[in-house]
Amino acid sequence: MLKSSTTLPNDKITKIAIGGFDGIHRAHQRLISRLGREGALVIVDKKQASLTPHIHRCRHLQYPCRFLDFEQIRDLGPEAFVELLKREFPSLETIVVGYDFHFGKGRAADAKSLKMLFDGEVWIVPEQFEDSLSIHSRTIRDLIKSGQIERANRLLGRHYAIMGKVVRGQGIGGRQLLPTVNLEVEDFLIPKEGVYATFTKIEGKLYPSVTFIGRRVTTDSAFAVETHLIDVEIPKLSEGKEIWIYFVKYLRENRKFEALSKLKAQIEKDIKRAKTTLLMR
Repeated sequence: MLKSSTTLPNDKITKIAIGGFDGIHRAHQRLISRLGREGALVIVDKKQASLTPHIHRCRHLQYPCRFLDFEQIRDLGPEAFVELLKREFPSLETIVVGYDFHFGKGRAADAKSLKMLFDGEVWIVPEQFEDSLSIHSRTIRDLIKSGQIERANRLLGRHYAIMGKVVRGQGIGGRQLLPTVNLEVEDFLIPKEGVYATFTKIEGKLYPSVTFIGRRVTTDSAFAVETHLIDVEIPKLSEGKEIWIYFVKYLRENRKFEALSKLKAQIEKDIKRAKTTLLMR
């Protein structure tokens, strides 16, 4: 029932933190900080994560991950769920959860119930705040979708990032505008349409960049994710190459321009703003 991201044997794990962990944000980090040695994350996977979908949650961790398919456990009662954990982790001594943790069919039990059902220690991490906001994955998603990327980053504790695969673009960037890398992005939450100051990671190297997301309303109206590397030549990239984009600041909304020359002039202004922003990071 449990899928693993490492080969560490379950019988060596003495502490677990349980949750959905989409984003591995600052509140999640408080849970994870309680694990110590021989700890692991138990990720209840509803296949809905979009900040850090699938195995990407494990990129931000130094601990092993175990994935529990929600569909396989949704009908378990609270007692059966606890018994499952004890079977899977024979040496389990401590469970760490958030204040709003619920489990069992129909969310029948909460964090306090877990203390009564589990015969080891249960640590409940209280609600965490940043910018007067309670830190939740859903709050971060809302901020990203509304273009408030800097605020979202503060709740995350890092720059929000998406991974995409290189695809063929229109072919006019290098000739009439500025050269870009065009990406197809799946599963990750796409930020609000517009232009962003970003860093782009290619083969482990970070490049200052300007990234456009949205419909190309000045040209073909197709949706695109395009990133321009600032002051460097784009390395040769094959289609399907995986690239990461890290969002630093929202610069402006998507706009339609009367001519490509005016669009190019605006992109050059965007690059200047991005350079100033990124130099401060």
